[in-house]
Amino acid sequence: MSVTNQSETTPAAAHDELGPIDVVVIAWPPGAPMTGEAAPMLMQLVEDGIIRIFDMMFVTKGQDGSVVGFEAKDLHDKEVGDFKVFDGASSGLLSDADTRQAAESIEPGYSAAVIVYENRWAAPFAAAVRRNGGELLDVQRISTADLIEVLDAAEAAS
Repeated sequence: MSVTNQSETTPAAAHDELGPIDVVVIAWPPGAPMTGEAAPMLMQLVEDGIIRIFDMMFVTKGQDGSVVGFEAKDLHDKEVGDFKVFDGASSGLLSDADTRQAAESIEPGYSAAVIVYENRWAAPFAAAVRRNGGELLDVQRISTADLIEVLDAAEAAS
């Protein structure tokens, strides 16, 4: 099973059909239950063609501030649990600088997964825009907390 879910197209055509690429950092505090529920759900998104994983790395920040980071290569259950299914999801997009940046975003004792993925569901739309001379100028995310706050305020005002 390939976590990149590559299509059978020429290299140029594959680039024309790329969807937006996102990077997500997911953090776990010390002692988090680590139920294993998330990895199969992420894998299902890959299998369904909704996303394509390009790269994954894991970062741990020690209580003393030391940082350990490693790519999704030669993974072991004890290190990453059910995320072992993503062994080999390493395209080279993530670097040591990304390890340091991820570590800056987490507290001592926390661990994180950094995932680079393509939004495959948007690829046909993005390709059509490009074929018609359009360009993607910027992408911004609205945090879930901000969205909930706005929706709650709108509901309270009505």
